[in-house]
Amino acid sequence: MAVDPEQDADEFRAEHVRQAKEEARRQVEQFQQAVREPEQQREWVRQNNLVYGGLIAIGLVLVQPFLTVTTLDRSAKICVIAFSAAIPLLAALVLVSHQENFRRRAADSVAVRVTRSIAQLLAFVGVVAGFWHVMWLAGVVVLAAGLVAMLVHSAGYLGLERAGHTRHNEPPERTVQ
Repeated sequence: MAVDPEQDADEFRAEHVRQAKEEARRQVEQFQQAVREPEQQREWVRQNNLVYGGLIAIGLVLVQPFLTVTTLDRSAKICVIAFSAAIPLLAALVLVSHQENFRRRAADSVAVRVTRSIAQLLAFVGVVAGFWHVMWLAGVVVLAAGLVAMLVHSAGYLGLERAGHTRHNEPPERTVQ
């Protein structure tokens, strides 16, 4: 009986794809379960409020030196324009966060999700442009560090959620008396 190496490789790939799809489905399921948990929603509201306030403060500090200057280079202009749009959006999101705290749940609105993404993107662009204005290498470093920080936050969050999900699905430990 002859063994076809191509068929074995195809079966191996098919099994690997099936496992990857199953893992992705399980992760989506865990995330959806976390979204439904009221305590998780309150934590997201607290974290978002901290992010919004921090980005507003950073924006005010970075834009302040440019307020009295008559001519700005391109990176300074980008910084000022990005924060001029981001700061009001972030302020609106702070107000939404206060209402979310009052109602003890996260807002489930497309407008809020889109505004959150736009405001945070504009603030990030403003930070990169502000550092770029000081020194182009500093702008590149902030850009790279920001991307790495996003990956670290995502990996940390997913790791904690997986560990918590695993712990909740295990039978309770027995204590010897």
